[in-house]
Amino acid sequence: MPGRAVTEYRAPLFLAWQLTNRCGARCVTCCEESGPDKAWPDELTRAEALALGRHIVASGIPYVAFGGGEPLGVSHFWELAELLAASGVALKIETDGSHIDDAAAARLARLKVQCVQVSVDGATAEMHERVRPGSSFDAAIGAIRRLAVRGLAPQLVFVPTRWNIRDAVGTYDLAVELGCSTFVTGPLMRLGRAAATWDKLACSERDWQGAVEALRDHAKSRAAATGLSIYPWDILTELEERLASPQAMLLVVPNGKVKLLNALPFASADLRSDSLEEAWNAYREAWRSREVREFIEACRSDPGLLRHANETWSLEKVSGTFSRRKGS
Repeated sequence: MPGRAVTEYRAPLFLAWQLTNRCGARCVTCCEESGPDKAWPDELTRAEALALGRHIVASGIPYVAFGGGEPLGVSHFWELAELLAASGVALKIETDGSHIDDAAAARLARLKVQCVQVSVDGATAEMHERVRPGSSFDAAIGAIRRLAVRGLAPQLVFVPTRWNIRDAVGTYDLAVELGCSTFVTGPLMRLGRAAATWDKLACSERDWQGAVEALRDHAKSRAAATGLSIYPWDILTELEERLASPQAMLLVVPNGKVKLLNALPFASADLRSDSLEEAWNAYREAWRSREVREFIEACRSDPGLLRHANETWSLEKVSGTFSRRKGS
C-alpha cells in the first residue's frame, strides 16, 4: 500500500535541524564541511532558536532531529531540548560523543531522548581518528557506554571509505559489545569533503557490496540484539527518489534557512522571516519546480554539481514558476 503524498500533510512529520556548523573535528567524509572554525557567521541566536522551538511545538511537529556540526556544543542546546521534550516532541541527536560525560548522559536519559546516534568510523582508535581527524575514539566509545548503561541504547553510525571498509564487520562487533540498539551504515555520500576527495576516498562498488554481504552474514550468524540498518541508496539515487516522492520533513540549516535536502543547494524559505506554515508550503511547492527537477537530472551526468550542496540558493516564485537567485 503506497504511503501518503507530501501534499497531504498539514505540517511536516519531522524537522531536521543543524544547530551549528562548528564541531571539534575535520572528518574526511563530512557532508557539511564542519570544523572548529566552520561556524556560519549568521547562525541563529539563542533567542531565535528558542522562538523557533516554541513555533515547532505550536505547529504540532512531533519529531526533531538535531545535527550539525556538533549540536551538543551549542550553548543553548539544553534549553532547546528541554523546551521541546517538555511538550512531548520526540528528539534525536547526531553526535560525535565528545560532550556526553556522565552528567550529560543522565540529562539525556531524563529527557527520554528517543534516539542518539554516535559516529564511530573504525574498530580501533587509529582507524577512527584517521577518518575523523581531531575526534576522539575514546570519547565516542565512552559516550556510548554512558548512554547504554542508562537504558538509551544508542545507535552506532559507520561511514564506509576506501580506508576503513575492512573495519565494517569489526565495528559492528564493537556496537554489539557496547550495547548499541543498531549499527547504521550506507554508501558514502558524495558531498562536502568526501566530494572534494572522492577518487581517493570512495571505495569501489564491488568493495561496498562485499562489505554489505559480509555484514549481513555476520549479523545473522551472531543473532545479536544489535540491529543492522544499511541505507539502500547512494546520493544520486536518493535525489531521484526524493524528487518522485519528497519526505514530509523540513531541513533547517544553522542560519534558519530551509533546504530541500542536504545534497541540494536550494533554500525554499527563511525561518527568520517566514512562518513554519509558510516554509512548509514553500518546501512542497519547490519540489515541483522545473529548476529543482533539472538540477537533479543534471547531477546524474555531472556529479560535480554536488559541490554546491552546502550553498543556499533562494527560489523565488515568478509567474507560477521558480527562478534561482544564488544566495549566501
